[in-house]
Amino acid sequence: MSLSNSDLPLSSDAIVRHLGALAPAFALRIVAECASTNSELMDAAPADEGPVEVVAAECQTAGRGRRGRQWQSWPGGSLTFSTRWGFRPGAPVPAGLSLVAGLAVVRALERLGVDGLQLKWPNDVLVHGQKLAGILVELLPARGRPPAAVVGIGLNLRLPADFSLPEQTGVTDLGSHLDPLPDRNRLLAALLTEFHALFDTYAAAGFAALRGAWQQRNAFSDLPVRISGDQQEITGICAGVDEDGALLVRTDAGLARILSGEVSLRIAT
Repeated sequence: MSLSNSDLPLSSDAIVRHLGALAPAFALRIVAECASTNSELMDAAPADEGPVEVVAAECQTAGRGRRGRQWQSWPGGSLTFSTRWGFRPGAPVPAGLSLVAGLAVVRALERLGVDGLQLKWPNDVLVHGQKLAGILVELLPARGRPPAAVVGIGLNLRLPADFSLPEQTGVTDLGSHLDPLPDRNRLLAALLTEFHALFDTYAAAGFAALRGAWQQRNAFSDLPVRISGDQQEITGICAGVDEDGALLVRTDAGLARILSGEVSLRIAT
């Protein structure tokens, strides 16, 4: 029986072909299984300046999400990968990085024909309000080197029929919104292409240059929201994001800035 496009195994050679002239910008590594693609890059020896390192896994056994949550993935049913990005010497700690990564995912999927894509601050990609992908950004210890960060992406392609997590509601997969599903190698190349373009802009001009594009896709724009965590709770109207990626909420006491800490953003009821 022949494989469908979405069932084809990940292949560095195929990804390179899809990347075309951009291929030299990336150093690709495909693994059959690992605990976490983010951990693979976080634990590796720091690389000197050169191509952006990419690790993609057919299967993760201990994928991690934000706030210590587990990220589930399934062979052939998910696309899980991480990239390691370096920044210029003397640059401040990157701000708004997860928002830039989310925007890159959305733009790549929009180009493939997916409608209804939205961004939920600070690290979720939604389709019509349902979670499609998650992002985990981890800063690497400086140790006398320029700032660097590992950006991990988990994208649902096909959820198992018995998928269920007590803490997860409103989860979707790409197959429900794009038929047929693309070859995962083509999809990964499309994502890396957008990452390269947006991170170049980000490195030159900061998140401020991409703020408007993020705001256009803000899932909670002008909606009542509740922010909980860090021993605080704030309710108000979502006013978008600031030039450094902080969430802005209009409250009775004025405009509040929420930084990307251990907080949870929900629609207020």
